[in-house]
Amino acid sequence: MIEHGKMVKVSYDLYVDGEKEGEQELMERATAEAPLAFCYGVEPMLPMFEAHLAGLNVGDTFDFTIPCKEAYGEYDDESVLELERKIFEIDGKFDDQHIVAGNIVPLMDSEGNRFNAQVVAVNDTHVTVDLNHPLAGENLHFVGKVLEERAATEEELDALKHHSHCGCGDCGSHQGGCSGCNCSGCDCD
Repeated sequence: MIEHGKMVKVSYDLYVDGEKEGEQELMERATAEAPLAFCYGVEPMLPMFEAHLAGLNVGDTFDFTIPCKEAYGEYDDESVLELERKIFEIDGKFDDQHIVAGNIVPLMDSEGNRFNAQVVAVNDTHVTVDLNHPLAGENLHFVGKVLEERAATEEELDALKHHSHCGCGDCGSHQGGCSGCNCSGCDCD
């Protein structure tokens, strides 16, 4: 049974509201071949996602919706910012290979906090970025199946402690490791 400290693997389809009322659009899929794997109650997951999985067993299916306020919040227009192009220069040259509309770029605030932003537009003087989570403002409808649940090993728990310490625990990587977190100085995987 899924409970705190268990390693869990699930397959799912994630739907968001479509443009027409009652219509749903497939946003993401985790398959049996490439499932979402995480340590329940230990890794940073949406609390309501975990709450809906609590007590399920291998083979159980699930079908639930998380309202946007309990997922990634409402879309915030004030989180769309215009930043000067010089912020994105490397050795005095604008990084035009990575700073293009649609790309996700790592940023750091004046206090050293790292976060990702999506580039919305680039012009001669500014880069417009969106700091909202890509699923902000969306109700999340999950339909899936529990593929595996088991006790976490000491090695897995130690690895999770390391990832949390180096800032990699919030990568969003489905398979663990630092593949998506842009950690500097992290020697993970």
